Amino acid sequence: MKTNRIDIADNFFGMIKNLSADIKLDLISKISDSLREQKRELKDDSWKELFGAWQSDQSAEEMIEKIRASRHTDRQIEDL
Repeated sequence: MKTNRIDIADNFFGMIKNLSADIKLDLISKISDSLREQKRELKDDSWKELFGAWQSDQSAEEMIEKIRASRHTDRQIEDL
């Protein structure tokens, strides 16, 4: 895997080595910005909002009754 990374880096460097200094600096800036964005995404803790107790105005018994009432079957048994 390490050799693949080196090969990719060498390939990219081969493509950009003949570019002007301004273009190289622009590429450096864009790569740096993408790294900063990834770092911000890693610090995102919004997934923690998915944890916790269920909140509802209905009681547990009302929810159970509603679930049971919504169950139905349309199973058809075929004659053999």
